[in-house]
Amino acid sequence: MSFGLYAAGFAIIVIGLIYGAHLVHVPAEWIAVGAIIMIGVGILTGVKATRQKDPPA
Repeated sequence: MSFGLYAAGFAIIVIGLIYGAHLVHVPAEWIAVGAIIMIGVGILTGVKATRQKDPPA
């Protein structure tokens, strides 16, 4: 799976969570904090999931 596809899917999830938090009147500061954390987690898991294995030496 390519990193771009993984990132696009994760971005859709984050946008949905941001919209849901907005609908339940979560303060904007906390929405921003949650979004930043989720983006960081998405990058870390995306790199881990799509990283090429090192060839045996």
